[in-house]
Amino acid sequence: MGVTGIGGFFFRASDPGMLGAWYAEHLGVGAGPHGLWETGAGPSVFAPFPEASDYFPTDRAFMLNFRVDDLDALCGRLRAAGIEIIRDPAWDMPGVGRFVRIHDPEGNPVELWQPDQA
Repeated sequence: MGVTGIGGFFFRASDPGMLGAWYAEHLGVGAGPHGLWETGAGPSVFAPFPEASDYFPTDRAFMLNFRVDDLDALCGRLRAAGIEIIRDPAWDMPGVGRFVRIHDPEGNPVELWQPDQA
């Protein structure tokens, strides 16, 4: 097809500078010039959800999902920084991976996903 990957994710924030710094500090996302972030090759999911889905809060139009290579280590660093980790074993999917949720300082849900190794 013509598309080779996601080129960016753009969203509104009440304090873009603070929120960009939070993502860079805690998740390493968008730390380069103009928010540039080099990603590793791997699977990505593009999936519209029904409006009534309870997979993430209904008052939010989107949920970020970041692929990670060591979920336990990242969760330890996030907890040490005072960031609440929400874990529900029912979210884990054999053959797909493990998931946790956090929220950024503006309340946006962020899912962290460690894919299963094939």
